[in-house]
Amino acid sequence: MSYTNFIPTVWAETINRELERVQVFAEDCNREYEGQVKEKGDSVKILGVGKPTIHVKNEKNRNDDIPSAEEIETTSIHMPINQLAIFNYYVGDIDKKQAVKGLMGALRAETTEGLGNAQDKHIASMALEKEAINYNASVTKVEAANVLAQIDGAQQKLWEQDVSQNTELVLTVPPRFYMLLRGKLTALDTDNTGRITNGKVGRYGGIVVKMSNNVATSGSGANDHIMLRTRRAIAFARPMIHIEPYRPEKKFGDAIKGFVLYQSKIVRPKEMIVLNVKYS
Repeated sequence: MSYTNFIPTVWAETINRELERVQVFAEDCNREYEGQVKEKGDSVKILGVGKPTIHVKNEKNRNDDIPSAEEIETTSIHMPINQLAIFNYYVGDIDKKQAVKGLMGALRAETTEGLGNAQDKHIASMALEKEAINYNASVTKVEAANVLAQIDGAQQKLWEQDVSQNTELVLTVPPRFYMLLRGKLTALDTDNTGRITNGKVGRYGGIVVKMSNNVATSGSGANDHIMLRTRRAIAFARPMIHIEPYRPEKKFGDAIKGFVLYQSKIVRPKEMIVLNVKYS
């Protein structure tokens, strides 16, 4: 059996590139720690620092001694890399199947979409973590009449938590929330093809609005937990994609198996607000 036309490394690299185009939540995460992790079980130590005290002088005390040097408080968060999305499917004889135009490309596309959804759901689940700051204490009914007020209140909360007004925010909503917003959004600029990628559907008050079916839910799907955040609020790492063809012992044909290693974590809780909403 020859796998000349099916090179696992090429497939892995292609899937990795395509994941960047299809994922909604992952695009707006801090990815700077990705290169520090190589295998399942590794842990990234993410360091944070406090803010220095700012002392203001006026004409009367401008010649006084400056305060003694203060020790700035530091913090650290550990992010263990232990999430795996795995696939394993039978495709028949690879060499023969590649003669069918488009088959391998279609399989790769379906694999990419499935892997992307698994990772996006994991990132979206950060809305349910204990570190997440909720805008509303209980689930609030949202409708066309109050949908903008909910977003405005969450944005105000971020500003009150010292998120700069110049920092772009991202709101990722499910389709049913988007339907309440549609018509109130400013169209996003698109590329020359007019294609809007990674779920982008509009802009409101300096907020990029995206749509995804992977928003976290509760109450058997009745409640949505929608994140409004900066692109620094959640760290995400996808250090490894592994793919290999093999010959199943009890099959006269071929199969492909592989996995993606990944992890996400809230690293700047004050830069994310969760809207907990219901619709009836």
